[in-house]
Amino acid sequence: MEEEQPFLVGGGAPGGELGAATARRLDDGGAQAPGDLRRTVGAVRVGDEDAGAGFRNTNQGCGQNRGGIPSRNDNVHFSFLTSGAVSLQVHAERNGNLTMPDGLLWGQPSPRRPALHAEGMQSRTGFAIPGSQHKGRGAISNPGNRFEQTAVEALDDGWGTLAEDLADLPPLATQLLREKSKTALSYNDSPDIDFDRSINPYRGCEHGCIYCFARPSHAYLGYSPGLDFETKLLFKPDLPALLEKELSRPGYVPRPVALGANTDPYQPVERNVALTRQVLEILERFNHPVTVVTKSALVLRDADILARMAAKNLAQVAISVTTLDGALARKMEPRAASPARRLAAMAELSRLGIPTAVLAAPMIPGLNDAELEQILLAGANAGARRAGYVLLRLPLEIRALFEEWMARHFPDRARKVLSLIRQTRGGATYQSDFGTRQTGTGPYAELLQQRFLRAVAALGMERRMGGVASLDCEQFAVPEVSRPQPRQMALF
Repeated sequence: MEEEQPFLVGGGAPGGELGAATARRLDDGGAQAPGDLRRTVGAVRVGDEDAGAGFRNTNQGCGQNRGGIPSRNDNVHFSFLTSGAVSLQVHAERNGNLTMPDGLLWGQPSPRRPALHAEGMQSRTGFAIPGSQHKGRGAISNPGNRFEQTAVEALDDGWGTLAEDLADLPPLATQLLREKSKTALSYNDSPDIDFDRSINPYRGCEHGCIYCFARPSHAYLGYSPGLDFETKLLFKPDLPALLEKELSRPGYVPRPVALGANTDPYQPVERNVALTRQVLEILERFNHPVTVVTKSALVLRDADILARMAAKNLAQVAISVTTLDGALARKMEPRAASPARRLAAMAELSRLGIPTAVLAAPMIPGLNDAELEQILLAGANAGARRAGYVLLRLPLEIRALFEEWMARHFPDRARKVLSLIRQTRGGATYQSDFGTRQTGTGPYAELLQQRFLRAVAALGMERRMGGVASLDCEQFAVPEVSRPQPRQMALF
């Protein structure tokens, strides 16, 4: 039985709609604990920048906190009724002190939760985005992240026009957001990678690779690992200055730094922002060894710096080639360079004397792993001296995103591919154990590793792991202009 609870919705643009909302128990098939009542607490019009300001519960049935807004131990169900047929529901499922989204109650957007306007809502939704919206994107949807207390989903309000209204949404544009960083170098002590520090000029990546292991890191910023990861990119304008400061510190011990260990340093926005080039210019001045990982042909723009550093044994470049099939690449990594362009970039870097490696990564059982030997051969023909591979990793939110992507693009193979993945991960879709997280376990994973080792030996290539150690750290020196001056000198 539904209990009517009228609400007055204040604020918003002139002419903002008043809405009546209902509270109802939702039968989830299990026994409900006392107080486990999901209540609809308001109605707002999408497009009102300060929609929700002045919420008032005339019945006070949801508790006494903040004028009747639900508080501790309430499972809350918000329903936002739009002026069209689309309703956006937000579920707060966490018991405890419930913190309402900024901008929802008081109309003030926050860095983590933008105001409720049409563009903001479509980027925060947890439902599949129409094809016209995600054209050129890897992810199909924009699920909430694991730290949020709320999740958003589409709900047809009974008029049967949900698909039509969603189809009218504009395509998702890429947003470039400033991030004020505190440090330039990120350190790690992982035993199964061959570098202990890295530099990432960007968070998020416009390449949109559906399999990208970095997607879950976007959740730390309050964004979704789905489409947000591809469309809400953070860049670090202070990075060059911070890097120079850190390298100039007394006692700094140089070791090869990985450029782009998390997200690609040569993704499309780098063409105009040029943060990666600024970082390379500083590393060159300090004679600091660097290894670059990318799947972009834009790396050739900085071939002048890399060639000079390589001549001193200070630079290596690894290019990821996931498939030689252009059609498959466009689905898996829609805004990355084509396989042919990556191989051409590899050939040019090799011609310039820059040591290169080819990464057959990730290998997806039943989808692209049959190409392993051909990818390594193409890399060797392009001049790659070293090679590596990584088995597909599906940590955290990536699992659901990948399953959704497979169902959309390869419905006939989805079950088989996911079954093979589990066979390489002890029955799960991912295991995070050091030593096996990148290669997997079981017969299928062992066979893939044997194929890799045999192909590398036949092609006269070396394994990439350990190649970073060959870079020279002895030439590192702080340029005179970057040396910290004694404080007494400031008096003159």
